[in-house]
Parts: sequence; C-alpha cells; structure tokens
Amino acid sequence: MSDLPYFIKTDDVQIDELPWGPHHWLCKPGMVAAKDLALVRVHMPPGTGHSFHKHPTMEEIIYVVEGKAEQWVDREKAILEPGEIAHILPGVVHATFNPFDETMVFLAILSPADLSGPPVDLSGEEPWCSLRAT
Repeated sequence: MSDLPYFIKTDDVQIDELPWGPHHWLCKPGMVAAKDLALVRVHMPPGTGHSFHKHPTMEEIIYVVEGKAEQWVDREKAILEPGEIAHILPGVVHATFNPFDETMVFLAILSPADLSGPPVDLSGEEPWCSLRAT
C-alpha cells in the first residue's frame, strides 16, 4: 500500500504555467502511486501551440475535450474536435496548435511517466520549422 492518495480532488491538482497554456496535473509519479501513467489537462489559448517536439521514451495520447486542435504527428496534420484523439509513439515528432478563436482543452496521457526531462524541441530544425508554411 502507498501513502499517496487514490483520489485527486480539485484542491490537489498541481498547475504548471507554460507558454502554451496552464497544465493541470491530475496524475503523475509522486502525486499518486503511478509508475507508468501521467495525465495532464491543458488549456491552450487561441494563437498558441506546443511546437514540434518528441518524447524519446514516452507514448502519448492527446484527447480533445473542448475547442479544436491543429494536431501534427510526424508530417501528417489533422484537425481534431472534442472526443477525438491523436496517438503518438515514442520518438515520433508531433505538435499541437490552436489557430482557432476559442481556448482548446485537451488531456494528454503519457506512458511511461518519466517526467524527469523536458521534451526534445525540434521546432527550429528542418523540416519541422517550415512544415506549417507548406
């Protein structure tokens, strides 16, 4: 048994302010007894985005809750609406943008939940830095 909680209530949510919107952590190691799962709810304002990056060892699901996402996985783009997902394998370059008029809310589920380092930013490298312009 763990001394960490089974339930995360509103007051327990950990919030990180990042350039592409506040991240509301709902599940991650140390917050609950999770070893392999992390869950974060992101509120991405219009005109912002998490540009091209990869997680070398983590798989990710992005689930749109509100608004719409311009979602890239490798060189493929889709507009995701509420209830739709993107699945990203470890090491695959991806990006999420909100070029729309309303705040987009999405859940990101990551596994394994090794959050010890930041994602690898590739937004300044080709072909990623010019992909949206084509």
